[in-house]
Amino acid sequence: MDQTSLPPSLPPKPPAPASRDDVEEEAAPPRKRPRTHATTRPAPPPSSMPSEPALPHADAAPPPQSEETPTPSYTPASEQVHRFPIQPLNRFQGPCASIKRPREVAHFSYDEKHEYRDDDSSISYYHPPDIGADLKEGFQDFNHYEDTTDPHLDSLLRALMRKEKKDGKKEVVDFVTWRGMMTKIMTAPSDMFAEFSMFATSRDGTIYIEEDFPGRAAQRAAEASRPPPRFQSPNQPDHKMMTYWGYKFEVLSLLPTPPPDTPETIIRNRPKAPVSNHAQHCSIIRTAFGPHSLLLGGEVDGLSGPKPPPESDHPIPWIELKTAEELPPRPAHRDILKFERKLLKFWAQSFLLGVPKVIVGYRSKQGILTGVQQLETGRLPGMVRRGTNCWDGNLCINFAAAFLAHLKTIVKGDGVYRIELKKKAGVIEVQEVVRKDCGDIVSKDFTEWRQELSGKDAQATEGA
Repeated sequence: MDQTSLPPSLPPKPPAPASRDDVEEEAAPPRKRPRTHATTRPAPPPSSMPSEPALPHADAAPPPQSEETPTPSYTPASEQVHRFPIQPLNRFQGPCASIKRPREVAHFSYDEKHEYRDDDSSISYYHPPDIGADLKEGFQDFNHYEDTTDPHLDSLLRALMRKEKKDGKKEVVDFVTWRGMMTKIMTAPSDMFAEFSMFATSRDGTIYIEEDFPGRAAQRAAEASRPPPRFQSPNQPDHKMMTYWGYKFEVLSLLPTPPPDTPETIIRNRPKAPVSNHAQHCSIIRTAFGPHSLLLGGEVDGLSGPKPPPESDHPIPWIELKTAEELPPRPAHRDILKFERKLLKFWAQSFLLGVPKVIVGYRSKQGILTGVQQLETGRLPGMVRRGTNCWDGNLCINFAAAFLAHLKTIVKGDGVYRIELKKKAGVIEVQEVVRKDCGDIVSKDFTEWRQELSGKDAQATEGA
């Protein structure tokens, strides 16, 4: 495999002014930019502010930010706003909170029609792509899937329900959510552009967190109607094209069967294979940040080797595929800073699901694949610490653990709460927006199953 090595870190220089990466780099799919820890956030205003929508799903690429503010999806049910300030960051520094290694407890697939399947039929397998491939090829035939209705946590809870029915017992945890929500929370202290909006509710001692889908849909519609920048060169790829590059890299790097079992003709024809993001495989893992246990679900791109049996203690060799603009032959400090800022999301997304390896496809400004590099997830924080030191993995973990503890004191009983961080606000706000109802965050089927399970447990206790 053609490998491109990282350039050595340059002598320290003052960080360049923070700026957005190009759209594709922000947008690698369930694919943002952190900031240097030296930059401070402004203090939040004393009064509560109107709601704004979240960025797209953590694993999806956000388009350029719109100046328009979509209509809030809920009207606050309480005037009380609980604020969790991000600054000062020094209270999160030091050794990280204890972390339990992520272990898969369930999984599911979406097929080529993006329909749910209780199996591993959409698992893919890594095989090195051909260097020199054109990531633009096939763009006109891209079969792009985008949610048009709120998916809530339905698929995750459906897979969890299947596991509980099989085991005959409840999976007891403090939090249930998608990996993308935890990624946004975990990277917030190091991302000066961070903004998100989520909803949370509590059921039987578990807090369920989902994305603010109505807000995201409104933002997406506003972006679609926004004209392109006047200064954009006619030869510069637009947002849709740059988003496509990430999906194309996946097709060039993955196979539907293990490489030894895959015909050579299929491997050779990958550049001509159709590109679609309908089929996905999702892993659901159990982990813990300090005393806070979590079930997280998220898409995994593929395997670099055989998947060990469920009873095995060996980690699953998942891979995360990413694309990034190639570094110049003699990179300046700002070039390395830009790349290492991107590594924050690469690391957080992979760390949360226990993905041990990130494979980066480097591409030219014109979308030509120029190199591939494999990075070990566990070594990324140390690499950045020895380089530009623009983010701290331990700080991110400690921040997430502290915020989860904060949520436990607020999200209680029946009701829906909004969790919101506005861009450059410097504070995460939590406010009750619905009382005596969990909305559709927890599906009806899952609620009925848990009631049935509780009834069985009560009968067993009485019988004993």
